[in-house]
Amino acid sequence: MTDINLSDAEKRYIVDGVKLGIRVDGRDRLDYRQLEIETSVVSTANGSARVRLDHTDVLITVKMEMEPPLIDQPRNGKLYFFVNCSANAAPEFEGRGGEDLGTSLSSMLERVYSSPHTLDTSKLCVVPGKYVKGLYVDIEILECGGNLFDAVSLGVKAALWATKMPRIYITGEDGGELEFSVSDNPCDVDRVDVSNAPILITHLRITENLTVVDPTPEEECCGPVQIVVGVTPKGLITATQQLGSGTFTPQTLSASIKSARDLGVKIHQRLMEKLRQEENITDRPIKGFL
Repeated sequence: MTDINLSDAEKRYIVDGVKLGIRVDGRDRLDYRQLEIETSVVSTANGSARVRLDHTDVLITVKMEMEPPLIDQPRNGKLYFFVNCSANAAPEFEGRGGEDLGTSLSSMLERVYSSPHTLDTSKLCVVPGKYVKGLYVDIEILECGGNLFDAVSLGVKAALWATKMPRIYITGEDGGELEFSVSDNPCDVDRVDVSNAPILITHLRITENLTVVDPTPEEECCGPVQIVVGVTPKGLITATQQLGSGTFTPQTLSASIKSARDLGVKIHQRLMEKLRQEENITDRPIKGFL
């Protein structure tokens, strides 16, 4: 997503490498860079995660609030996504330069999580028709090193996995208004079921009939178009979005979506394994940003 000025010779070198089956950094077309995920990094939030994908660095926090439900969904909680592109992440984000990217990211997340097959928001209901839990997911882009959509989606799922909401009890009624109490037991919490939560897989068409995943900023400068695919752990595609002004041939588009689905299932499995391993670490120090 960052603007990098490459000469024609540099672009040709990157494209020719992909044609030969090896990228500039030595990866295959379907290989990801080293990924680091750490959860519960912000002690003041209900859930949080930080994701580093090479030079891409994002921080996600989740905070819960009680609020009235939507009129047409009285038994369903809400998810809100807000993306802030820090001016330190890339020069073009200064001023209002990152607003379009932030809007595109938040819109894509809202689309993939709006599917009834991803997150059971009925479990966020407190009192049907009166009170539900709203989860505010704030995403801070700290550094932009390519492939933001995938990195953000992994961080959102990890942050929701780490989210712990104090259990709320209805204690009575006073003057027609319900009274609540919140458990002060740190172990008496509600969790978010992310077993079907989606992630995003991006394919960049870098040359005719050839795509790569997890593109670097230099590769993004060479590719005219990307396809972003939302994939659940079971391989269900919940949404797609095209980025860029280029086009895909029908064969390339179909192959990219199939590849994204297969790759997404594998990444889901690895992600959940790592999140469970991290949660089982006892006395893990938490270093907060706030």
